[in-house]
Amino acid sequence: MPQLVTVKVNRPDRRPLRFWVPVLPVTLLLFPLVVLVVLAAIVACLVFRIGVVRALGAGWRVISALPGARFDIEQGRLAVLVAIR
Repeated sequence: MPQLVTVKVNRPDRRPLRFWVPVLPVTLLLFPLVVLVVLAAIVACLVFRIGVVRALGAGWRVISALPGARFDIEQGRLAVLVAIR
């Protein structure tokens, strides 16, 4: 499970902004929303006749594979880097 998300925004003619976001406290704050999303996913799996355990397992594998991922987004002179550790 990811532990830290680093966001760096390179702005033209200014100093870059850096944010370090710890995942665990944010997850604990958003836990009620996570429960609702999981329940909605279970209902969607049942409606579309998808194996619930397999779908939730696949989602967990995707989340577990996130550490080490980097996303670079550039548009014009503005650049955003998101690194998941």
